[in-house]
Amino acid sequence: MSDETLPQIDFATFILSLSHSALMHLGDAPDPTTNQVHADLALAKENIDILGLLEEKTRGNLTGDEERLLAEVLFDLRMRYVERAKGAGK
Repeated sequence: MSDETLPQIDFATFILSLSHSALMHLGDAPDPTTNQVHADLALAKENIDILGLLEEKTRGNLTGDEERLLAEVLFDLRMRYVERAKGAGK
């Protein structure tokens, strides 16, 4: 694959990439290499924690759109995680 075919990496792309990894580990998205769905809550939590760390460490340095994207992604992933964790505990 040449550099011309790769998407340009910016903050939003990076956040969405981490979000997709978390969704895969929550069992909400298939693994792109195997097309299989598999849940691993520990790995999902790790990805969500990384996004939370990014939110904390970049506070005051993001554009309004970047802040909103990160906040919305984190809210959605945290809610999904709580639901999955409740289901796993039953």
